[in-house]
Amino acid sequence: MISLRMASQTRVALVRPGATSFDQQGRMKGSLDMPLCDQGHYQAEALAEELSALSFDAIYTGPCESAMQTAARLAEGRGLRPKVVDALRNIDHGLWHGKLIEEIRRNQPRLYRSFSEAPRAACPPGGERVATAWLRIEKAIRRILRRNRNQFIALVIPDPLASVVASELKDEPLPDIWKVETDAGHWQLIETPV
Repeated sequence: MISLRMASQTRVALVRPGATSFDQQGRMKGSLDMPLCDQGHYQAEALAEELSALSFDAIYTGPCESAMQTAARLAEGRGLRPKVVDALRNIDHGLWHGKLIEEIRRNQPRLYRSFSEAPRAACPPGGERVATAWLRIEKAIRRILRRNRNQFIALVIPDPLASVVASELKDEPLPDIWKVETDAGHWQLIETPV
């Protein structure tokens, strides 16, 4: 695997889109295309306000509706148009889409544990391994960082994929996938080292 940490000196605001109804309910959303719920619209508005003083050179977003809605709100008044990057789509949870996280914990405890203990190797039934998702997005992230060297960009990506990107850019272990699955409406600053 090629390290993204050497790609550029780009500053990245990694933004988790506002919540969807599945996030509120504790359901696996994964790569399902869902709009923001009322709380998600409020979160997108709050993110836009919080980030309004920052000057982005570009905004990139995953192709799901919640990410695109959040990115559009961030772009308002900036003279920027969010760029949709298909490779930034969230992890495909296969047969787990729409299931309650608690239901998976109860009905498939061994597989549930494997996502906590070795998330890169784990794979939901009929879905995509975290490691495969990383390989899918690695080229796109490197291209974005190279294109925006020494600039400040926003990446609007839902979790758990956003946490995969953050762990690689910061050279940190992946967090517990179950704890970030329904994270929404917040951001973090990541500066890619030289």
